[in-house]
Amino acid sequence: MDVTHKINTIELDNWINHLEYIRKELVNLINLCSGDLNKKLDNDSVFVRFQKKKIENENLFNALTKYAASRTNISECEDTQCDMVYITEHESYRRSYLYHLDKYRRLKDEFFDKVQGKFTLLNLIGS
Repeated sequence: MDVTHKINTIELDNWINHLEYIRKELVNLINLCSGDLNKKLDNDSVFVRFQKKKIENENLFNALTKYAASRTNISECEDTQCDMVYITEHESYRRSYLYHLDKYRRLKDEFFDKVQGKFTLLNLIGS
């Protein structure tokens, strides 16, 4: 069980670090969308969805940070049932993190598809 808890702690640290990176990336994407690019895309929906995703990312980041702090009591577990509570909770957070990541990647892919398509069209028209 100690090895499982150690691996889960490392995994949790990686999730938190990744969400910090996504936070910075979302700021950049929102800034891109709030300028001239948004006017060229003729669509506020991606901009609004990035703003919502930023809030969701912050909520998950805060939840994982609280969860990480609560894991300090793992060493006090004296039976398998106690260990399983932590493992079950970790699995729940893993699903939440992976779901968030999947939705974020899809939104980012949609954005880049639109941007690439719009600039390809503009380049074809300008040629």
